[in-house]
Amino acid sequence: MDKDTVQTEEGWLTTPDGHKLYTKMWMPNTAPKARVVCLHGFSDHCNMYPFLFSSLAQEGIKVYSFDQRGWGRSVHEPRQRGLTGPTEQVMEDLTTFITALPQSEQDVPLFLMGHSMGGGEAIVYAATGPREVVSRIRGVLLDAPFISLPPSEMPWKSTIALGRLASRFMPHRPLLQKLDSSSMCRDPDVCQAWLDDPLCHDTGTLEGLAGFMDRSFGLKEGRILLEEGLCEGGKTRLWVGHGTKDGLADYDVIRRWYEGVHVDDKELRTYEGWYHKLHSEPGEDKVQFARDVATWVLDRAGPISDMKSKL
Repeated sequence: MDKDTVQTEEGWLTTPDGHKLYTKMWMPNTAPKARVVCLHGFSDHCNMYPFLFSSLAQEGIKVYSFDQRGWGRSVHEPRQRGLTGPTEQVMEDLTTFITALPQSEQDVPLFLMGHSMGGGEAIVYAATGPREVVSRIRGVLLDAPFISLPPSEMPWKSTIALGRLASRFMPHRPLLQKLDSSSMCRDPDVCQAWLDDPLCHDTGTLEGLAGFMDRSFGLKEGRILLEEGLCEGGKTRLWVGHGTKDGLADYDVIRRWYEGVHVDDKELRTYEGWYHKLHSEPGEDKVQFARDVATWVLDRAGPISDMKSKL
């Protein structure tokens, strides 16, 4: 089946504080074997993942995603660009999204996946989110998760400290944080599409960027821990995919973080020479990535009793 024929459905979700979040589903043609909630990255939106999401739907995996507050179509006027709120708001929006999923599908295994900034958010949510919600998530997948920039790209510590201080007094002040498009993907057409997309606005706020960095440092320094027993059935299941030539999220930091995660069911898939957007890498590479994600999910989409017997 051509991926263009995968059925999608757009919608809107109103948060408790009245903000409208743009939502989209990618749906299999048969009853879903699993569900995946996906979080996009910084200066990104959920419609930037068409090949991956359509590929998963073809494998019987229903994909739910949304443009996070401050990004994509969830920005309704220019002043809302990058206006994510603090980490508490980011986590609350994800809880709102997950708990709004159809009750009729509650018996279909649910997974949480995040790319880049969204990958860091997925870790933090699994580690600190409401137990009654996290315990319904079967496993967590991370697509080039952001914990740290490469050493050559890291700002001075004094710059970070001053930014954090300023965020207390001017939390909504916008700040342009230009990303290097050439570091995103080995496919130049993908890089150009990102540059040309008006929804990828590169604008954060002092408050949002401070929260972003606090989450990253919390993970890197071990203050936010992903432990055993968090997910459905009293297990924590983790899959991480990362390219060795990622110029935006440091691979060595991710590898060390992964090695420090003490859970029984975990896998690090290293993609030699790949860049940041693993889901959009050229040629057969993006096909391989989608296949790796689908295989890991479907291998864990059976009854919980079967999951226990395999480990």
